Amino acid sequence: MNYIFYFLIIFSLIFGIINGKTQDVVNAIMSGADLSVKIALSLIGIMAFWLGIMRIAEKAGLVQFIAKLIKPITKWLFNEIPEESPAIGNIALSFSANALGLTNAATPIGLRVMQELQEENDKKDTASNAMCMFLAMNTAGFQIIPATVIAILVAVGSKNPTEIIIPTMIVTSIAFISAILMAKFFQVLWKKGGNND
Repeated sequence: MNYIFYFLIIFSLIFGIINGKTQDVVNAIMSGADLSVKIALSLIGIMAFWLGIMRIAEKAGLVQFIAKLIKPITKWLFNEIPEESPAIGNIALSFSANALGLTNAATPIGLRVMQELQEENDKKDTASNAMCMFLAMNTAGFQIIPATVIAILVAVGSKNPTEIIIPTMIVTSIAFISAILMAKFFQVLWKKGGNND
């Protein structure tokens, strides 16, 4: 990724020099750097707020409640995981973080889930069906409130930053359901292929 950004910067500077727009390129770099700092600082507040809410929910037992509530769904989606596994609660926490648009907060939770799923995995050198399903669902990232995107829109001066909520729900719902269906499809396909060998 660093090479890509390095290439883009060098490419921009070369074309800026060729077209006599070097000052415009430098101004764009400086204003972009300034804007990125403003956006990063504006994200601190909203991230701290939602992470605090998630921590309170975890301590108050809300995560366990959500885990019980979605137990029939997680049982079907993750049928290899034992019901008492701590991964179930963390899966619920990860989906809650994603649903609130806190993808940065969902990352460490997702890593914890993967570690727990790896501990229960019989084949340590191969991802289990549960790991593949979780990865697909986590990558699709269903969101109800895209908090991070709203914070960025507020930081750049959007007049109506919340108008992104409905389109985000539609798109992430489609991606989420597609990820589940594809993961289930490949689980069945792989199982059939394994039986033929």
